[in-house]
Amino acid sequence: MPSTRIETRRGWIGVRRRELIEAVQRALIAGLQIPDDDRCIFLQEFDDDAMIAPPNKGPCYIVIEIKLFSGRSVEAKRRLYQAIVDELSAFDVPASDIKTVLIESDPVNWGLRGKPASEIDLGFKINV
Repeated sequence: MPSTRIETRRGWIGVRRRELIEAVQRALIAGLQIPDDDRCIFLQEFDDDAMIAPPNKGPCYIVIEIKLFSGRSVEAKRRLYQAIVDELSAFDVPASDIKTVLIESDPVNWGLRGKPASEIDLGFKINV
């Protein structure tokens, strides 16, 4: 049940916005082994004057923030990071312009269907 926010500079994605979102979804599936229908991704583009990026980053600098249940292995996180780099290479985003931030919390801190997520059968494993 990750909740993902993609933040980047406006303009470089063009009409490929949905393609970019789908690429990040594929990376989440590959890395975290979530089901394909587990989707919650938002794309936010900023004007140049609404963000400050590190000076050595290109126009495609992108930050992907993923809120997720704690419990994934370091190996799953490595798979995720690499899958994101692999997927974004189709958009000519260099690995050096990608920042991925994971924010983990216990499933008891996620409310789903009126209950803590820790009390719901999610349909997939967290400890991968």
